[in-house]
Amino acid sequence: MAEEVILRFDNLTFGYAEKKPILDEVGFGIHKNAKITLMGQNGAGKSTIFKLIKGELKPTKGNVFITNNATIATASQVIGREDLNLTLAQYFSKAFTPVPGNIKSQINKVMIAVNLTVPLDRKVGELSGGQQARILLAFALIQNPDILLLDEPTNNLDKDGIDHLIQFLVMYEKTVLVISHDADFLNCFTEGVIYLDVFTKKVETYVGDYYSVVEEIQNRIEREIKKNAQLEKEILDNKEKVNFFAHKGGKMRKLASKLKEEVQEMEENKVEVRREDKTIREFSIPAQGIVGDIVTIKSVKIIKNHEPVVKEVEIVLRQKDRLLISGPNGIGKSTLLRNLVNKESEGATILENTRVGYYSQDFATLDYEQTVFDSLQSVLADGLDIQQMRAIAAGFLITGELMGLKISHLSEGQKGLLSFARLVSMKPGLLILDEPTNHINFRHIQIIAQAINNFEGAIILISHMPDFVKEIKFNQELDLGRF
Repeated sequence: MAEEVILRFDNLTFGYAEKKPILDEVGFGIHKNAKITLMGQNGAGKSTIFKLIKGELKPTKGNVFITNNATIATASQVIGREDLNLTLAQYFSKAFTPVPGNIKSQINKVMIAVNLTVPLDRKVGELSGGQQARILLAFALIQNPDILLLDEPTNNLDKDGIDHLIQFLVMYEKTVLVISHDADFLNCFTEGVIYLDVFTKKVETYVGDYYSVVEEIQNRIEREIKKNAQLEKEILDNKEKVNFFAHKGGKMRKLASKLKEEVQEMEENKVEVRREDKTIREFSIPAQGIVGDIVTIKSVKIIKNHEPVVKEVEIVLRQKDRLLISGPNGIGKSTLLRNLVNKESEGATILENTRVGYYSQDFATLDYEQTVFDSLQSVLADGLDIQQMRAIAAGFLITGELMGLKISHLSEGQKGLLSFARLVSMKPGLLILDEPTNHINFRHIQIIAQAINNFEGAIILISHMPDFVKEIKFNQELDLGRF
């Protein structure tokens, strides 16, 4: 008996602007209980597909069919700013109308599923990034959906969190669609891939784990390039013959006409080779050149059993020093950085007049009501003009059409690239980077790691991406989990 298709896109076209489709006559089906990855370049329409599935957007043409009114829930990338002042109990209550009498029991059940223990009277905004990532998944699970949509679910999760999520998804007996840039994570449970091509606006479906699909796509690209190269050679040879025989008489002219038709046929047979993402340009972050003890840390506050505990340490950072801060979710890593930047830490100080380049995992340094242009201009270091600022932005794929937009209109990935453009523009003496690879396309990460590694000032970094961390040469580490 054939497996039941729970979700189907039928000849669907969608565009935010008339005559500019993001998806063009797209068709695919997803079987019940399948675990599928949505893969594609930035702007290919992955998040748009999620919105079409949820009914938040309507197709320009074609249809989305959901079998037997299957229910849908999404674990989003980030918690909305309007929800940060809610307690956990209030936040989970938003999933229901009306709120059931056994809400606390249901909350406890999904908190166990995501391996998180936090008092329900804690405010959402007081949780660490990793804890918030688990709450986003729990919020989706409490709705008991038939179709679970996950958008970058490993962002901010530590290794234990990612391992638990993988185990959960392997055992989860419902349909799951995932958007993620974490290849190792995807390969553990993916059964197939839907690939969106940003240039053709079409989709291709593949069966198999993530790595085998990526290899299949790469092999196909190589075959297409080879086929086109062979056709190009034949086309060039035939064109030369056409030019030669066309000036002859009789049969030679007929042969030229026949060869011309063959050239046209070969041109039509050329394959449109998939063009991959644009990557950001290689860049450097100019340093302020400040001399002295840039950062001094004498004590840190960690969270043990939901209570703060102060521990003494001895850390001094000068130019070219790099400090890696590690430890499990919820122990206080991001809070340490935030208090340091805001000068609210009793045990850590930054040398006066140090220009601090702070990359916050929740983009707290960005004013969402500002335009991109104004945000860049507000941090522009002395000696840089508007033309240079625009050139820096272009290197991060922030071009003229984005400059006038409010930051609130950018995707999470674009906010990340804007944050790096700001760091380059401000010439900091100290970089404080909290999960700087979240939301960033994997094609950019090697370039970003190289720029950070070459920075001449001091660096403090938190990251749960081992492949990124190993590209940067650290001379100090502070493991908050060892206390």
